[in-house]
Amino acid sequence: MRTPWTRENISVIYHRPLMDLVFEAQQTHRQFHTPNEVQMCRLLSIKTGGCPEDCGYCPQSAHYDTGVEREHLLDVRAVRAAATQAQAAGATRFCMGAAWREAPQGRQFESVLESVRAVADLGMEVCCTLGMLSLSQAAMLKAAGLTAYNHNLDTSPEFYGKIISTRNYQDRLNTIAAVRNAGITVCCGGIVGMGESDEDRIGLLHQLATLDPQPESVPINMLVRASGTPLASQPDLDPLIMVRTIATARIVMPRSMVRLAAGRRQMSRESICLCFLAGANSIFYGEKLLTTLNPPPDEDAELMTTLGLKPMQYAAHGK
Repeated sequence: MRTPWTRENISVIYHRPLMDLVFEAQQTHRQFHTPNEVQMCRLLSIKTGGCPEDCGYCPQSAHYDTGVEREHLLDVRAVRAAATQAQAAGATRFCMGAAWREAPQGRQFESVLESVRAVADLGMEVCCTLGMLSLSQAAMLKAAGLTAYNHNLDTSPEFYGKIISTRNYQDRLNTIAAVRNAGITVCCGGIVGMGESDEDRIGLLHQLATLDPQPESVPINMLVRASGTPLASQPDLDPLIMVRTIATARIVMPRSMVRLAAGRRQMSRESICLCFLAGANSIFYGEKLLTTLNPPPDEDAELMTTLGLKPMQYAAHGK
């Protein structure tokens, strides 16, 4: 593993001829991960809509009229039932997302802790994304059995202010530090297709690769354009940019799980295959990712069979 990475040497990797880049990424992947294994994750929105943040891509923001209805926090019984169903369908990691600027204190946070305990009791990896966290909240989540906390950087520091104004980059880094301090693994990635440049994508990868330690989980999302948001009219992203971003992430963060996250409905089977070849070894499956549509589970199962990919077992990956 080469550290510290600079933007310059990450840029050299990112701009390699695509065939060379994907070939090196696959070699790196096989050095650090079991070939042809993909971790199946399930993402559930446990509190939907009404978020006070103004993230330009998000249909759950209260700033935009997107048709997403506000919903109260799910109770622990509903969460446990969803996690049980996901586990029966092959998921080893269950992620819970709440549309908050920051995790609240009091009864709502206690309910989240109960849900974390319920999912952990099933023997699954447990991940949450609840917005900003305090040090004490991170410690309580760890004690409840949380495996990982998701808090994406979204994009480069330079482009960030064009997408979000209600939270700054350092706020995100502070939450990641609180998660690390509590001994929880970090799930941190970003989004491509928001109008950023190649240099912004390189800047994001540089930020991720120079976190110490590097994130154990790196979700790479393609923008899903939501009607009513400022980014609804963004042009289609060339799927090969997604492939290039994933391949570079695999090379500069070789031990991380690289998660092919949102946007797969906008990609062909062939481009998804290239993402796996480039080192992606995890997907989110199920009809929805929070509030956006995802490929149907039977379609994912057919693709996995066609490609000869097998679901990763929890014991093989561990916490």
